[in-house]
Amino acid sequence: MRRFTAMAALAVGLGVSPLVADDTVLKVKVGDPFPNVPLTAAQIDKVKKDATTLSIADLKGKVVVVFFYPKALTKGCTVESCGFRDLAKEFPENVVLLGASADDMALQQKFIDTHSLPMPLLCDTELKLINELGIRSSATGKTPKRITFVVDKDGKIAKIYDKVDVNKHPKEVLEFVKTLK
Repeated sequence: MRRFTAMAALAVGLGVSPLVADDTVLKVKVGDPFPNVPLTAAQIDKVKKDATTLSIADLKGKVVVVFFYPKALTKGCTVESCGFRDLAKEFPENVVLLGASADDMALQQKFIDTHSLPMPLLCDTELKLINELGIRSSATGKTPKRITFVVDKDGKIAKIYDKVDVNKHPKEVLEFVKTLK
């Protein structure tokens, strides 16, 4: 108890609230429900007609792959997204691919148009889902870590990829989702 009190006092003395959540530490694990946070998305009509937002609840009954990337149109993010694009037709019919970042709709749409991406790209500009998952790149950062979640038909996290090699990752995810019933 003394140790906790001392740590709390130190945090307060440094101007840090000990009750502030650390949004850079993963807050979910396999088996947890994926947070139901509605977000706008470029190309949303590919999975939900006449919608302005998309959330995991909208996709219940489907397997969902949500791959987060730091910034649209940057090298690693382009390699990863194009990897998913190139394999998209090989994913089972019940699988929905979603890219996600903190980029706005205009940049996400430019990313889609520039690289002919077939999947919707979520726009988490207010970092709501990013913070709820605990995947912010740094405490002051406004981008997510590169991380992928596979969500099962019931909305629960089936797999988390937190170590991503952009060249191999899409194939790795494809192989995993093919094992899901």
